[in-house]
Amino acid sequence: MLNDYTAVTADSVTTAVDDAITAADRLVQAAVDVAGERTYANTLAPLDEAGVLQSDADGVGPFMARVHPDAAVRAAAVASEERLQKWSSDVVFRTDLYEAVKAYAGTDDAGALAGTRHRNLDFWLRDFRRAGHDLQPDAQARLQELKDRLIELQVAFNRNLDEWQDALDLTREDLDGLDDAYISRLSPGAAADTYRVSMDYPEYIPFMEDGTRRDIRRRLQHKFYNRAAEPNTPLLQEAVEIRLETAHLLGAQTWAEYAMEVKMADPKSVEDFYASVEPGLTELATGDLASLQRLMDEDESGEQMQAWDWGYYDTQQRKREYGVDQNLVAEYFSLDQTIEGMFAITGEVLGLSYRRVEDTRAWHDDVELYEIRNAGSEEPIAYFYADLFPREGKFGHAACFSIINGMATEGGYRKPVAAIVANFTKPSGETPSLLKHSEALTLWHEFGHVLHYCLTEVDLHRFAGYNTEWDFVEAPSQILENWMWEPEVLQRFATHYETGEPIPEDLVDKLVAARDQNVALKTLRQVFFGRYDLALHGTAEGVDVDEAYVRTFPITLLPVHPDTQFGASFGHLMGGYDAGYYGYLWSKVYGDDMFSVFADHGALDPGVGARYRREVLARGSSRDAIEHLRAFLDRDPSADAFLGRLGLATDGDLDTNGDLDTNGDLDTNGDR
Repeated sequence: MLNDYTAVTADSVTTAVDDAITAADRLVQAAVDVAGERTYANTLAPLDEAGVLQSDADGVGPFMARVHPDAAVRAAAVASEERLQKWSSDVVFRTDLYEAVKAYAGTDDAGALAGTRHRNLDFWLRDFRRAGHDLQPDAQARLQELKDRLIELQVAFNRNLDEWQDALDLTREDLDGLDDAYISRLSPGAAADTYRVSMDYPEYIPFMEDGTRRDIRRRLQHKFYNRAAEPNTPLLQEAVEIRLETAHLLGAQTWAEYAMEVKMADPKSVEDFYASVEPGLTELATGDLASLQRLMDEDESGEQMQAWDWGYYDTQQRKREYGVDQNLVAEYFSLDQTIEGMFAITGEVLGLSYRRVEDTRAWHDDVELYEIRNAGSEEPIAYFYADLFPREGKFGHAACFSIINGMATEGGYRKPVAAIVANFTKPSGETPSLLKHSEALTLWHEFGHVLHYCLTEVDLHRFAGYNTEWDFVEAPSQILENWMWEPEVLQRFATHYETGEPIPEDLVDKLVAARDQNVALKTLRQVFFGRYDLALHGTAEGVDVDEAYVRTFPITLLPVHPDTQFGASFGHLMGGYDAGYYGYLWSKVYGDDMFSVFADHGALDPGVGARYRREVLARGSSRDAIEHLRAFLDRDPSADAFLGRLGLATDGDLDTNGDLDTNGDLDTNGDR
């Protein structure tokens, strides 16, 4: 059931993917070669089996490119990722397969399909249409060529980003403002008595938040915003051009129009969403920025707030005005305790229990493996790995990866397996890994994806887990963050790593009070990410990726950092969120709305939790996500909770298609 990752080699990665492709090709050919009457069993079922082989191979092949410590294995995994993605893309271009499925679609057997099988047929027909089977042969050949090239670009882009290494070597004086614990974790620099600050999140972010040296914050951010700039900028530029040509071949005006066909939103509804909230956010954020500028004027009179300043002064403001020092807060959030709290809370709300597995057979000694069980049961229903510390060549952000999809089999329901990959501070000496509250939020967010993936009950692997519309997929992770702001939750597990004392009630109150400090400014940053994405993918004309960055960055209300190429390290643009980054805010509307039900009944109410698990987490994409929401909420979705958190007017409803309709006006009392 579980993979033995200790036996993984470059050759085993290559062999596993090659074998999967060979076996999948046989299944596809069998579906094509049916003699006699076509049925679901002889036409679509083999394609389902081929899809399972492909996704399983991904968990032992391409996934290794993100996490394996051996560079040779990572290189083999990158090569296998390209082959596997091309196979998956190319299969829908096969004319013989298209004709076979189209022939089946006209049978009585197909007409009698219901549930996920009916949905599966509809999705296959949609996939064939989107692969250009209505085009002339030369146009379809060009389309396939473009899609294969796009896969090559995406794989190369992500490898460059994962493998990128850069740093600043600093003296002890340069590190003013950083505590001894942070400094003790840094590697030595090349020169004597220097310390190396890398681009890894546990080193970069604390310096940007607490480092007093403004000139060094600028230098460090310049490096961070230019990660992999030389190799990746032309890759991104070519990808944007390929996407536009692809859209035009298929009759769409823009890549966004083409890409959003399979999502909840469409380009107009996303534009309306942003247009409705930006004016109010900008007015509130102008006040946020003015407050930060006043703090900065005390240190740097006459200097304008820049991109490398706002995080530092946001941190100082939190300390001064709310009494919240994230470094002190982190002493109550050791990684082990945070995980135990996460298990306790989600276990209570969703009817689960967890157990650590001793024999992980994982790809690195740092990795932990856990079972997920239904409460009161000894039989696991799923597993997940936790790979939480940075190392050279590893995926540099935080994400949940799928390894084995859940699905119905003749022997019972196949247990899903997922992995959280993150980059938190590693334990050192007697000090455990201590998480800032923002890092703890990240952990809970990614665990929301794990639960969405692992609590699936859908029969077909295609619709199981978090295989939902991509602008809904963040909602089950966004909602989980809410529990990390509940005082009754925090005081149950947040204890001081040395004394064992629970987090003081007044510190919890301050932490919660500071939750929405500068929320408008931070939300505008999210709007910038989405607007930059759409500046690349929402136009019918060609666009320069750097010019689009410079043009959209002022949405943040800050000047662009000169001579930076941010798009080169914006991994979402080459990792599935192209014309889709808006989904983070879009799905937050749904996450906040769903949590409002918990808030009304009690954040730990197991009855609400059972309904949420049944109607959302278990359903995968066996139906449209809007139907998940209606079933759980027992009404159409509303934007009130989202808008209220931002301090905007709370009269926004979501129409029956899931489109957000808000006016974005400022709330008259200015509450956040």
